[in-house]
Amino acid sequence: MSEIPPHPTLKAVTLTHVRYRKGDQLGHFLAWVSLVPVFIGLGGFVSHFIFRRELQGMFFALGLLISQFINEVIKKSVQQARPETCALLEMCDSHGWPSSHSQYMSFFAVYFTLLTYKKIGILWRNQMWVVGLLVWPLAILTMYSRVYLGYHTAAQVFAGAALGAVLGGVWFSVVNSGLRCFFPVIEESAFGRLFYVKDTSHIPNVLKFEYENARAARKHVSYKRAD
Repeated sequence: MSEIPPHPTLKAVTLTHVRYRKGDQLGHFLAWVSLVPVFIGLGGFVSHFIFRRELQGMFFALGLLISQFINEVIKKSVQQARPETCALLEMCDSHGWPSSHSQYMSFFAVYFTLLTYKKIGILWRNQMWVVGLLVWPLAILTMYSRVYLGYHTAAQVFAGAALGAVLGGVWFSVVNSGLRCFFPVIEESAFGRLFYVKDTSHIPNVLKFEYENARAARKHVSYKRAD
């Protein structure tokens, strides 16, 4: 009779499996806060592409993807271990420097702040209160959550935040000082026309523009039906 081989070690694919100490209400709250990058990526940018298809938003998302790619390259090159709590979190097989969550949120906060300050794009005009009361507090809370929950050391979080801030500023400059002049070309390309990709950053008040054009289109349709 052949021997039964031992059960292999199994590993779950878990995107939102963030652990915290049972009964720790602050930890529970911070566990949800640490999922903010997921909510921004899936809920924010995916819905933006589906419903708005603004080039500014697309290049914002592209910059975040590039930033995360750079983060993975650095992690694999440096291979700095996570804190000792990684054993409880089952995260010791991954590297901790720099923190990807901190880099993501820092990049997002810096780019969003610059867009708002420069009044570029439909979602970013006149939204400085969002920057001060929502974006930066969420970014800081996310960074703090990574240390509190034991996923990173303070140094790893600081490194991620610094790198994200630099990349966010550099990518904003690249897009809005260099690539933005190609937005009309992208709009008129086969890709742009097929997916209705557009750039409205040259329109002073996009909400008013869309509101007035929607009303004008409705009146035009009503007149045609009356005829």
